[in-house]
Amino acid sequence: MPGEIIERFRKIFRANLGVRPGEKVLVFTDTVAEDEKTDEAGLRRRKGLLKLARAAEEASRGLGFETFYSEFPALGSHGSEPGEALWRLAFGEETARALGQKGLLGRIRSKIASKDDIREAKEIVLAGRGSAVSVVVALSNYSTSHTRFRDILTSAAKARYASMPLFEEDMLFGSMEADWEEVEARSRRIADAIDGANTVRITTPEGTDITFGIKGRKPMIDTGILHEPGSFSNLPAGEVYLAPVEGTGNGILVLLWAPNRKLEKPVTVKVHKGMAAEVEGDEPFAREFREALDRAPGNRNLAELGIGTNDKATKPDNVLESEKIFGTIHLAFGDNSSFGGTVSAPFHQDFVFFRPTLSISGSDKSETIIMDSGRLVI
Repeated sequence: MPGEIIERFRKIFRANLGVRPGEKVLVFTDTVAEDEKTDEAGLRRRKGLLKLARAAEEASRGLGFETFYSEFPALGSHGSEPGEALWRLAFGEETARALGQKGLLGRIRSKIASKDDIREAKEIVLAGRGSAVSVVVALSNYSTSHTRFRDILTSAAKARYASMPLFEEDMLFGSMEADWEEVEARSRRIADAIDGANTVRITTPEGTDITFGIKGRKPMIDTGILHEPGSFSNLPAGEVYLAPVEGTGNGILVLLWAPNRKLEKPVTVKVHKGMAAEVEGDEPFAREFREALDRAPGNRNLAELGIGTNDKATKPDNVLESEKIFGTIHLAFGDNSSFGGTVSAPFHQDFVFFRPTLSISGSDKSETIIMDSGRLVI
């Protein structure tokens, strides 16, 4: 394993995660499942991700903390809950057993857990908090950011959680080189500007025009610094995000980028009452997206607004980084239950929009422009 990659991961453990001697660290990744369809480029990227996960595990050795490492077959979609084996590693055998005996783990993993179920699960985890890991480095292909697994680890076990789905080697030498204090300051300025607004409108030169409500939804920031108990961030980081009020989104999205490539032709998504009502276009991705939306009703939910704040992020063809590019916004469909929304679904997919104009309105209907054609104006 190249020494420079190992050293970059050690920097992440020290600077971003602030790992201390005696803490327990979980590093995990997913491998290509037997029934998973992927092309040669996808296979190369997945092999690269596996190499990086193993490098992270190696980098953690000798730093004075206990490391647990797991590889498991991919679950097929962002937002799917990981298997029981990973819950045992993360929360401890006794806690995971208690969750299973109560029937909570099965309902959580099936995305049918009630609010009472989640509350009881968190109480069990809190009681057994000492057996849970302190830090998670999630280097899976499919994101665990919007899962109850992540939510319960951070909110009840108070683990620090670095979510790094789709991570690529060059990110260690690009977007991970951001000045995190500047990213945090920029993110807080945007979050403060939109906090308390009632409505958001987003337009782009290509024809995107959508409006939705955010009243009562608190904007959160993703800064890359995970030193406080229960902190959660993508790495690379750099965004402000919140869950739109369910049922309020109306308009048209014109997609130019899939999560991992530029589309050959634009795809149009019509949003009605907060749901992806229609997906139009003869680009192959349109069919893939329609199929994903049809798998569960909640998959159609307009789940997230994000605003990129990392000025070192440049990659447009990897959504982990592209959604952090300063001057972009992203919108997602699917699960938002782990960050202030009410929809639980085995799916969460982001789409990035370049050169957006974003404005907010308050109770008096006056409009304030936050971003004009990708340029921050506050």
